[in-house]
Amino acid sequence: MKTLRSGSSLLVIGVAIWTTACAPAGQLPLTAPPAPSPPTPTRPVFELATDERYDFAGIAPYRANHASVYAHIDEHLPQHIHHLQRWVRQRSISPQRDGIEEMAALVQEDLRSIGFHEAELVRTEGHPGVWGYYDAGATRTLLVYMMYDVQPVNEQEWQTDPFAGNLVDHELGQVLMARGATNQKGPQRAFLNAVDSIIRITGTLPVNLIITAEGEEELGSPHYPQFVSQYEERLRQAHGVYFPMNGQLPDGKIAMYLGVKGIIYFELEAVGGKWGGPQRHAIHGSFKSLVDAPVWRLIHALASLTTEDGNTIAIDGYYDTIIPPTREEQQLINSMSTEWNEAQLQQLLGVDHWIDGATGTTAILGHLYGATLNIDGIWGGYTGPGSKTVLPHMATAKVDSRLPPGLQPEQAISMIRQHLDAHGFSDITLRKLDDGYPAAQTSITEPWVQSAIGVFKKTGYPLQVQPRIGGSAPFYQFTDRLGLPLVFTALGHGSGAHGPDEYMLITPKPGVPVAGLAAIEKAYVDLIYSFAATP
Repeated sequence: MKTLRSGSSLLVIGVAIWTTACAPAGQLPLTAPPAPSPPTPTRPVFELATDERYDFAGIAPYRANHASVYAHIDEHLPQHIHHLQRWVRQRSISPQRDGIEEMAALVQEDLRSIGFHEAELVRTEGHPGVWGYYDAGATRTLLVYMMYDVQPVNEQEWQTDPFAGNLVDHELGQVLMARGATNQKGPQRAFLNAVDSIIRITGTLPVNLIITAEGEEELGSPHYPQFVSQYEERLRQAHGVYFPMNGQLPDGKIAMYLGVKGIIYFELEAVGGKWGGPQRHAIHGSFKSLVDAPVWRLIHALASLTTEDGNTIAIDGYYDTIIPPTREEQQLINSMSTEWNEAQLQQLLGVDHWIDGATGTTAILGHLYGATLNIDGIWGGYTGPGSKTVLPHMATAKVDSRLPPGLQPEQAISMIRQHLDAHGFSDITLRKLDDGYPAAQTSITEPWVQSAIGVFKKTGYPLQVQPRIGGSAPFYQFTDRLGLPLVFTALGHGSGAHGPDEYMLITPKPGVPVAGLAAIEKAYVDLIYSFAATP
């Protein structure tokens, strides 16, 4: 036996030799063999089984011309801009209950001023909704979904007051820069401007119009189902749903979406307890030599949920039920891939590259069909200026997961809880902040979708129809619960949603191939009339 310098090492080796030598004949040594390594988690790989592209040639452009209404929009554009400013100037930060009641009242009053026959606040267990109904005596009824709430702001990151509603010079032209400018107050009030112009010129609308505006979309719409329940019988009289939003990229391309992902939103929390860590309050940082740390506990629990790079979910079965792209969706992806401009999108987002350097259809499929697990925020202990050496007794993280079709909210939450328990983190609290909701999907073959495509073809801007958007909205209430086709996009460009310097383009510079506010509102007019004529 080789003699080592360390007496303790010599003792360990000696014990190991003694253990092996003293094992009864035919019996293995007491030291257990290493456990096999678990398989490395992998993201699902979706492939396209066809090279076919969806043929848009058979969809005729919308031909009607509503010149008198267009002229009214042009003549009253300054007032219409002011209406957008009024909306973004009213704070309505739903997570902080900041200005919620005031914004709901503003929406209600605007509907009354436009001429809606019904404009009522809808009480729920959360923030109020706003119900609006315009009875045109028409044969068709359009349901319009709106959200009047916005995300919190960090004012130090903005170049202008996020609630001043300022018009700012931008490289694309004059923009309205404010929280809610593009997500979603700007496009929604622009839609109402178009409605107002139609009524003022013709005296009525070509459709009956229902407005359901909620104040909790940024919270995951936990009480929107209650809103729907109060009016479900009347909502079932609708023939289609529309969600106004800015759908153009800076190159002018219109992105039209036929679906959304679902979402769950929850908190994970580590608190000192019998497992270790201080239980009542933070203690002196020097005691880390003796005491477990809840912050590290939470970090390791979070790390267990994904691979080391954070890009692949390591929860057993999380990807198993995701529905791969249908043949119709594959045709749409083949069509959109020729117009997919990831360099432009990366520039808008301020990122250098996609995960694993993905490009083209690989990136598209990963974005539209992949589940996500994202840490929105994490905190614990002292985060103020200077130093304060403490060992915190608590740490918390907010987490969201975007759910493609096939992955249900209750299923996802259950798998996350089971994973934490199985990996020794049963002490970690999982606290749902809402019930979440599943994905929603509409087929391109729906007559309402075809009519909307005709309107966008009339504008002359290139159109890209995507199976879904990577984000989430409670549209399953329409597609699944009410069985209604949904269209959401429009002319108009904006960026910065949920971040600083959010904006909506109002007046593009010469040569910028994007619609300004007047053109946006005229396209809304066409969409309303085209819906009225949809079979």
